[in-house]
Amino acid sequence: MEKVRLSKLMSERGIASRREADHFIEMGWVLVDGQKVTELGTKIDPAQTIALLPEARKNPPVTILLNKPVGYVSGQPEKDYKAAVSLVAASSRFKDDLSPLKFSPNQLKGLAPAGRLDIDSTGLLVLTQDGRVAKLLIGENSSIEKEYLVRVEGKLDDKGLGLLNHGLLLDGSRLKPAKVTWQNEDQLKFILKEGKKRQIRRMCELVGLKVVGLKRIRIGRVRLGNLPTGCWRYLGESERF
Repeated sequence: MEKVRLSKLMSERGIASRREADHFIEMGWVLVDGQKVTELGTKIDPAQTIALLPEARKNPPVTILLNKPVGYVSGQPEKDYKAAVSLVAASSRFKDDLSPLKFSPNQLKGLAPAGRLDIDSTGLLVLTQDGRVAKLLIGENSSIEKEYLVRVEGKLDDKGLGLLNHGLLLDGSRLKPAKVTWQNEDQLKFILKEGKKRQIRRMCELVGLKVVGLKRIRIGRVRLGNLPTGCWRYLGESERF
């Protein structure tokens, strides 16, 4: 019988999502026929027995909410810039975080951003070890709303506002309908259901506006709230995107 990736089998058997499986394997919490497996990408015979050590259930994958400052990239670190995940440490945890979880360096393994937030933008960034959360927020069929406050310079007439709501093209394809409204004389509110690279800045350029400040304040039903810049907290047990 042809061998199959261990993480795929774990997902198919409902043991864990693929990302969870990779996390558990990396941590050494997966047994195949009683033997510990720690190498990602390991393939096994589907007839073999898979089991989890108790540590896997005691240390479930975490999802972290970070208020990203300007100057940090949301993904891989770039020259002269640090990745936002480098801000996640015991010392930067929000003092009013109500989660009973205790911070551990193990929670940084496999912790990845579920969505973009460019280097010049601030606000809510989701970092997760949980494949189900990542799929919900950035999967092909995701319809989760993201809300932004955008400070702009320039003049915008009713036609331009209409185009921001629907009618613009980026990268040769028409954007999904958005909800764009004025908050005050120099600030717009954007609600999007997609996240192309630097999308809001490029949309504004197409209608003659320059973005001078951009902050994400909501993803689905989860709000940034009073989380200070550069601080993070755990996604609450009762919170749902």
